[in-house]
Amino acid sequence: MGSSHAMLAPTSTFDLLEQARSGSEEALSRVFEKHRRRLAVLVYFKLGSRGREFADAEDVVQEVCLRAFRDIDGFSYQSRGSFFRWLSAIADHVIIDRIRYQNRECRAGEEVRFRSESNPLGPEPADTKTPSRLLAHREGLERLLKRLNALPEDYRQAILMAKIEGLSTAEMSERLGKSREAVALLVYRAVKRFRELSDASEV
Repeated sequence: MGSSHAMLAPTSTFDLLEQARSGSEEALSRVFEKHRRRLAVLVYFKLGSRGREFADAEDVVQEVCLRAFRDIDGFSYQSRGSFFRWLSAIADHVIIDRIRYQNRECRAGEEVRFRSESNPLGPEPADTKTPSRLLAHREGLERLLKRLNALPEDYRQAILMAKIEGLSTAEMSERLGKSREAVALLVYRAVKRFRELSDASEV
């Protein structure tokens, strides 16, 4: 009987987290992998141009995964999207810590290198990719970030909220102080412009 369950192993975030709580590191790696790309895009824009001088988005994502890996027992699944929101909140803490640390070190007149190949901060539980696959992934991510950067600020924010953070129209309406109709129209226009940029870059 056990083998049929393995074939039908549930892959929703909720199921993977349940498996992770039972001690499955593979399930935990898979749940991070599912959210990693969205998280990288979100972190890149959370860092802002000033923050991006200090820390590479990939590095922050790595740190977020490590903290989440360590604190997974403290997470409670409430609804679809709650895991990504939790990761997003951890990302805020990581970024604040890094910028604070960097500012302190700058005042001390020292150049600080954040974690790198030569200075790793321990293992990365979520990184199951081979280097070549990781590079292919990063190249895709860089193209994606370039297109997002080419959008007007309000369009970029709309795509980040709707497609990356996964906010509902109601949540966006509250955050932006606009009507739901205005938000829906903004997202529609933003996606349309983003697709045009995508098509142009494929040519």
